[in-house]
Amino acid sequence: MSPPSHLGEPSARSLVAGDLEAVLLPGAGMLGASLRHKGVELLGRVEDLASAAAKGSTAGVPLLYPWANRLDGLHYRAGGRDVALDVHSPLLHFDANGLPIHGVPWSLLAWETVEVRSDYLAGRFDWGRDELSAVFPFPHRLDMSATLRPDALALEMVVTAGMEGPVPVSFGFHPYFRLPDLPRARWRLTLPAMQRLTLDRRGIPTGERVLFDGFDAPLGTLHFDDGFAVRDEPTALALAGGGHRISVELLEGYDYAQVFAPNDGDIVALEPMTAPTNALVSGDGLHVIEPGGTFRATFRIRITPEQQPS
Repeated sequence: MSPPSHLGEPSARSLVAGDLEAVLLPGAGMLGASLRHKGVELLGRVEDLASAAAKGSTAGVPLLYPWANRLDGLHYRAGGRDVALDVHSPLLHFDANGLPIHGVPWSLLAWETVEVRSDYLAGRFDWGRDELSAVFPFPHRLDMSATLRPDALALEMVVTAGMEGPVPVSFGFHPYFRLPDLPRARWRLTLPAMQRLTLDRRGIPTGERVLFDGFDAPLGTLHFDDGFAVRDEPTALALAGGGHRISVELLEGYDYAQVFAPNDGDIVALEPMTAPTNALVSGDGLHVIEPGGTFRATFRIRITPEQQPS
């Protein structure tokens, strides 16, 4: 499998609703490649998607599948199966510590387009090919839909397990956002009360959790790279500034979230996750679908005018 040589037309599907426009790429992992409000691009890392695909990097709004974030090593046991990953596999990407991260790169997963309307896109992916089974040996089907409204883009995922056996669920999304023409220090980050996951130096949860009372302030020089367990559903994480407020609303199935706001870059990622980092290894928070069963997860990116704090 190799990345597509061209990430534009004809693989791109454009959705329009009022002043909001979205572009998704079924032929490249159903990637969210653009989200514009009144012509202003609000997604980050979308300037050179071909380069990101070649490097196995995340960009825009990628689906992280079959696991979000990293695994603690090349072996996991889940759904009654022992899985040994091949460090030389072209289907894997590794972080600076040599840990497999974000599953199979988005650019290597070509989805079938099922339905397209001006404000709606549905795609399907059957997980069962031999090369994919070496990474995640659980036959199943993925159905993903994108629904655009004048103020929001909703992404729904449905995982349907095959009859061969149970299927563990550990995926997430990694939306990158930016606020053009406003210094990063003035971007306002709003997070609800949650439980912060204690991480080791490699970003792997230790199993400990501490109360997090929430956050609502300009970023300034602060740095975030933190995992959280969501306390209430639905809930929302938000970024505001320059007249825009971007809210990531966790509506169903996302019990965890990652917040990535590097103080050396003009991007913020507010990441819905169905399970915490390393769940395929630790089993912590891992959902398992019984044969023939389904799992549904939905989040929404809402764009509204910025409201100044009182």
